[in-house]
Amino acid sequence: MENKDALINYCLRVGDSSLVLGQRLAEWCSNGPILEEDIALTNISLDLFGQSRMLYSYIAELKGNGETEDSVAFGRNERAFYNTLLSERPNGHFGDTIVRGLLVDAFNFHFYTKLKESKDSTLAAFAEKSLKEVTYHLRHSSEWIIRLGDGTEESKNKVQKSLNELWGYSDDLFEMNDDDLNLVSEGVAIDLSSIKPLWQETINTVLSRAKLTLPENVFMHKGSRNAVHSEYLGHLLCEMQYLQKAYPDAKW
Repeated sequence: MENKDALINYCLRVGDSSLVLGQRLAEWCSNGPILEEDIALTNISLDLFGQSRMLYSYIAELKGNGETEDSVAFGRNERAFYNTLLSERPNGHFGDTIVRGLLVDAFNFHFYTKLKESKDSTLAAFAEKSLKEVTYHLRHSSEWIIRLGDGTEESKNKVQKSLNELWGYSDDLFEMNDDDLNLVSEGVAIDLSSIKPLWQETINTVLSRAKLTLPENVFMHKGSRNAVHSEYLGHLLCEMQYLQKAYPDAKW
């Protein structure tokens, strides 16, 4: 296609966000507050890894030159990653992870719902498959937010504090660049401004049931669309990419 580089960049944005958040959630394996949640968070992590693999395979196909999904995932440093800032935030306590999950899951639900209409058949098929998974992710995080917010005084205070601290990274979910806008005009990408009101409505509905309050006058962090990240991403990638970099092209 004419805008192949723009399409690759767009797929990296989505794939990187899934990969990095999947890596974060994998850190809960054996550390969950209860066995059921240990398994649930790990399964969500696997869903996200699967989503990133589909897009990285597509990127490798578009690039050619011997690229593979593994080289896309393990061959770049943090200045070549375009994942959202929320996805790289540390897990913190369980409430922090659930609040981050709600903000991302609600975004993914509305994003994939619209992306199913993409004129790119691969992206449309990817979105349709992913939507089935993120629908469960959203139900999981929503139910926990309501349980924690409308629970004990301690759980309510903790999850409200989590929301206050993470809300400042939510605008970054909707950041777009010129490549995105070009693909939107071709019917390939999604205009993220069109789904923000839907996302906001979903968030407001869940928070109302949870008796939580949206923070006001919060500084909004942005920049990930231009590969500007926090210090946390570099540390995460060092751990995730260690084996591949220690033993390049190793076969198992």
